[in-house]
Amino acid sequence: MKQLVIWALILGGVGYGGAKFYLHHEVADTMDKAVLMMSPYADVEYDGVRSTMSGELTIEGIRVKVHDFRDELRIDRLGIDTPSFLSLLEISDFVTMQGKGVPDYFGFLVEGMHIPTDADYFDEIYQFNAQFRGANDPGDAAATCTGKFGFSPDALSALGYQEQVFSMAMSVRNTAGKFSIELDSRVDEMFDINANVTLAGDLMTEVYKGSASRPRLSDLTIDYTDRSLNDRVRKYCKQMGLSEEEIVTAQMDTFKFVGEMYGIEFDEYMLTPYLQFLNGKERITITAKPNSPIALSQIDLYKASDVPALLNLEARAY
Repeated sequence: MKQLVIWALILGGVGYGGAKFYLHHEVADTMDKAVLMMSPYADVEYDGVRSTMSGELTIEGIRVKVHDFRDELRIDRLGIDTPSFLSLLEISDFVTMQGKGVPDYFGFLVEGMHIPTDADYFDEIYQFNAQFRGANDPGDAAATCTGKFGFSPDALSALGYQEQVFSMAMSVRNTAGKFSIELDSRVDEMFDINANVTLAGDLMTEVYKGSASRPRLSDLTIDYTDRSLNDRVRKYCKQMGLSEEEIVTAQMDTFKFVGEMYGIEFDEYMLTPYLQFLNGKERITITAKPNSPIALSQIDLYKASDVPALLNLEARAY
């Protein structure tokens, strides 16, 4: 009996090692092909492939240098997450573009994306984002120090950031009649965001619809935790000559502007908790629970002032 157990352990270890070798080989081969395809536009290097018994598969130590830009983008880990190593073997076909469909559960992760604030590509991203948001006065002190149109490289430096380190984990679950997307993200020493969205319908059905897909929102929760950004913004705004009252007004204006970008005019159930958040609370939670699932594509058909009631939108500061 003892020998049987020993042989079972040996065979299990050999089987696991072989499966792991095969998995890493397939993923590395796919990654190498992707690097080759990207070579006319960017130079990409990575340290290797790693997997765990818990079902995580990652590409380690990624370095990207886009042609025509001098600065490098570095990512510590980039990969997928599944319930177990066996699930990882099943999803490997999906990752290598050979799968038959999207599994009922899968996740993506990005850990340690390092973006120096003085990177030339970051300035390009900021300029594009500011233009997209309709920035019309780049010299507006209130908009600059509160990041109304995004934080410029100079503003981030003034806020005390030499680089932005971004991490994110996203998971998708597909069950009968609904599917949910959970997102955990953070920017070191800035903020954490946890978002959970539940949509009516079936994930695969929506995927097959392509551009005709009309996902319907059932439930939304966004949990935002400040990790020193608010305090840095207030100090920076003071340095730019704004009074305490002007700073709060500018921060509220920036928050309202974010709502306007999505066709929402925030009401008192959103603005009052956000003001409390600015006045010392560390965390704010925003929820949307419409009485019945509503197509996201139809929200812009309503008046912006009617959307909060339509979505049953409210917030709470802690």
